[in-house]
Amino acid sequence: MSDEHDYGEPTGTRVRLPDTDPYGGARRPARSSSRSLVTVVGIVVLLIAAIAFANRGGDESSSSSTTGEGGNKPETASTAATGTKPVESKSGGIPTGYAHDAQGAQSAAANYCVALGSAEMFNRSRRHEIVDTVYAPDVAAARRSALDTAYSDETFLSNIGLDKDGTAPDGQAFVSRVIPVGTKVTASSASKATVEVWYTSLFGLSGEASTNPVSESWYTTTYQLTWVNDDWKVTDFQQKDGPVPVGRDQKASTADDMTKAVEEYGGFTYAR
Repeated sequence: MSDEHDYGEPTGTRVRLPDTDPYGGARRPARSSSRSLVTVVGIVVLLIAAIAFANRGGDESSSSSTTGEGGNKPETASTAATGTKPVESKSGGIPTGYAHDAQGAQSAAANYCVALGSAEMFNRSRRHEIVDTVYAPDVAAARRSALDTAYSDETFLSNIGLDKDGTAPDGQAFVSRVIPVGTKVTASSASKATVEVWYTSLFGLSGEASTNPVSESWYTTTYQLTWVNDDWKVTDFQQKDGPVPVGRDQKASTADDMTKAVEEYGGFTYAR
């Protein structure tokens, strides 16, 4: 196998396949009280940009544009789903075993984004399982330590309405769920891939006495992935707010309706 592979045209939208897990996870909104954790923890975002591949004769840094002739209009392939099943297995409840190509890297990034943005990240033992599954072995230990420090910050937990052990007060439900909207590959080789995931998230406490009600936010995260142990794993990420759509004039649901929706509507496994 050569060092470089041309994986063809990257694509943008995702096919969402039903999952048996009741929660897909969520990302924290852009609240002033939680931005310090978001920076330290590193679980969100980047922006939609020109699609490029590093697939030219042994130079991973070279890339070629795949946008339309006008430079600002996406090609049909960028919005067409492949329909290919993403994975055949799971590890710790997280889809694993992705294809060794650009499509597999996008599927991995979307599903890892969901796991890293979930409410389960506030539970220490579950957080360690997620990190060990999502991150490459050579960076997982350092990431666990950084996340343990961030998620045990009592000031942060208090600001978002959680108890010092990361649990919601009695009578309230903690909501943290990420919903990927699209992905794209901006660079790739046989062993590396850079994937952007654009997504919306729900974050907050649902309950009549909540002072931090569930709200919606938009982010893009760029994940650096490496091919290790026959799968794509995260080595690093960058985050940025947006793109954010114009909000519609819709009446907010009651706390009870929001709690029921989060508990009753399961998440997805995301496929390119």
